[in-house]
Amino acid sequence: MDNIPFLSEHAQLSFRWIHVVAGVLWIGILYYFNWVNGAFLATLDGDTKKKVIPELMPRALFWFRWGAAWTWLTGVALLFVLYYVGDYGYFFSNMSENAGMKPAFGDWIVPFGSLFVGFLIYDILFKMLKGGAHTAGVVIWGLLAVGVAWFLTGSQEMSSRAAFIHVGALFGTAMAANVWMRIWPAQKRIITAIKNGEAPDPADPAMAGLRSKHNTYMSVPLILMMVSVDQPAITSADNPSLWVAVTLVIGFLATYALYKKVGSVKGF
Repeated sequence: MDNIPFLSEHAQLSFRWIHVVAGVLWIGILYYFNWVNGAFLATLDGDTKKKVIPELMPRALFWFRWGAAWTWLTGVALLFVLYYVGDYGYFFSNMSENAGMKPAFGDWIVPFGSLFVGFLIYDILFKMLKGGAHTAGVVIWGLLAVGVAWFLTGSQEMSSRAAFIHVGALFGTAMAANVWMRIWPAQKRIITAIKNGEAPDPADPAMAGLRSKHNTYMSVPLILMMVSVDQPAITSADNPSLWVAVTLVIGFLATYALYKKVGSVKGF
């Protein structure tokens, strides 16, 4: 058993490497879809779309959805290695006193389960809300993320680091589920209709576009949550829920500004 720490360190490095490479692939294509591809396709006529989309989109969506899958799978693996079964003490609110201690099943099953419950709430919420109510849904989803951080550090006595990374994992789970359960099925129907010279069901572009836009907005704060966990400002924060709120506001405003730029970028 003496080699377990060695194996744990190498497992962490391997998972992290795959996680980052897959994440770059996934998020890079996400930004391509939202800030390049949509504006480009709008310039094409119907006949050109019929030729281009069935050849371009399946290829892009292949790398897109599998990048999402491997990012999520390795992210979950890292949660287990670093927080649930590892003896780093990162899970607990007092990491120095709990170094060398592994959380019990009852400690981590609630935070882990919240990732799936969170997506279920998100999915139901945005299926219910239409039109102008969509903004209210975004606010509710943001408040829910802040509430998760508050709950995990309060009731679950998790460290600020663990709470921050779990809010990131909540967003990552919602984003990956969007890709596989909402965007990809809708895109398959859209591509098939265009290939057959038919008009897609209006509900499919609306669903795919909305969830892709949601993923874009969530991705910017998500990236900060994932890369900042070794920063003392995060790991020693007294109120991680406030950090989550600030991160969401800054990330959403930055993403909004980038969307506003899309229309001014023209081809030659």
